[in-house]
Amino acid sequence: MSTAALTVSQIRYVNKAFWRNPSSAFFTFAFPLMFLVIFTSLLGHGQVPLAGRVVHQSTYYVAAMAAFAVITACYNNIAISVTFQRDAGILKRTNGTPLPAIAYFTARVVHALLVAVLLVTITVTFGALVYHADVPTGATLLRFIAMLLVGAASFSALGFAITAAIPNAEASAAIVNASILPLLFLSGICIPLGDNSPSWILWIARIFPVRHFANGMLSGFLSTSFNWTDVLIVAAWGLGGLAMATRYFRWEPRT
Repeated sequence: MSTAALTVSQIRYVNKAFWRNPSSAFFTFAFPLMFLVIFTSLLGHGQVPLAGRVVHQSTYYVAAMAAFAVITACYNNIAISVTFQRDAGILKRTNGTPLPAIAYFTARVVHALLVAVLLVTITVTFGALVYHADVPTGATLLRFIAMLLVGAASFSALGFAITAAIPNAEASAAIVNASILPLLFLSGICIPLGDNSPSWILWIARIFPVRHFANGMLSGFLSTSFNWTDVLIVAAWGLGGLAMATRYFRWEPRT
């Protein structure tokens, strides 16, 4: 079989494995909606100054939770599930088969992208029906999709890269959450960063890809200016993650 055919076959396998773990699949889809309801109930009744205009926080959180859904599907899920497969010996056995490494990695990224697109669609539909959030259309929708695709690929690569720093499966959730949760707050995913936010927080947030990814996602809902520099920065982080994963990814657990 060709590499392309093996990749398609592996995508089907990864998809079956994902849906055959209903608890994991359920919470993957439930978390963004659950946090959307919680944040909008607690903080979504006001307005926030953003990019020189005032926006409703309920609409803000629809876009923010869409970004959170992509990060969860691509970064968290890949990092944790791959680490568990490595400790269980599944990766070692996979590496011993004729399946090329590129087919394995591509299949995981494509599946994460499909899950991310489905999550964003559900979150946006829920936000439009319940919170009357505007849905991106036209050129705005195309830019939104571009950021979504680049972000999903980049966070998937970073998910593979972080596995090199995870010693075992038991530590995976703690390390992954420690690496992403602070950035979710500093980047405005959990709490809106308006024009009056402390400059040091904005300075730190600009270093990491979460803030730039959030900016691109937010622009599709809030009609703020879209900056292609944000896309390039997210892509650069993804390429860095890919380079790290290529060099340090381990198929076997540490002995």
